[in-house]
Amino acid sequence: MAERITPYGAFNFIVNLNGPAGPEAPLGGFSDVSGLGVEITMAEYRNGNEKENHVRKVAGIHKVSDVTLKRGIVNSEDLWDWIKQTQRNGPEAKRTVVITLRDEAGENVESWTLRNVVPMKYTGPTLAAKGGGDVAMEELVLSSEGIDLEVA
Repeated sequence: MAERITPYGAFNFIVNLNGPAGPEAPLGGFSDVSGLGVEITMAEYRNGNEKENHVRKVAGIHKVSDVTLKRGIVNSEDLWDWIKQTQRNGPEAKRTVVITLRDEAGENVESWTLRNVVPMKYTGPTLAAKGGGDVAMEELVLSSEGIDLEVA
């Protein structure tokens, strides 16, 4: 197989929230996913007998960025049900969320698996009666304890 040199488009992706319908029934139709990332905290350390006056950098703890999902409102309570479950059950509401990038042929390219995820913020649509063609959008911010990348 020839190695690809053209970057993949950012418009073809699937978000699987692993909801009550199971992993084979992704909830979604999301238009935006942002915030995929991890940050490693660096600790600075210097031996007292170092010949050079500099510090060494030692990898410390890491944290996963909050991920924001946006979608046009559809007649569905799936996101709101997860928020209610988190409010009532706390840690028992944690899920595994998988975000998969696809190529032009619809084949999976890369997947980001977010572990121990709970919704931390929901923002409903901005409603304005100005007669425009804007879509009513909702936004969900997810808090995750871990992230893994899998290349297909």
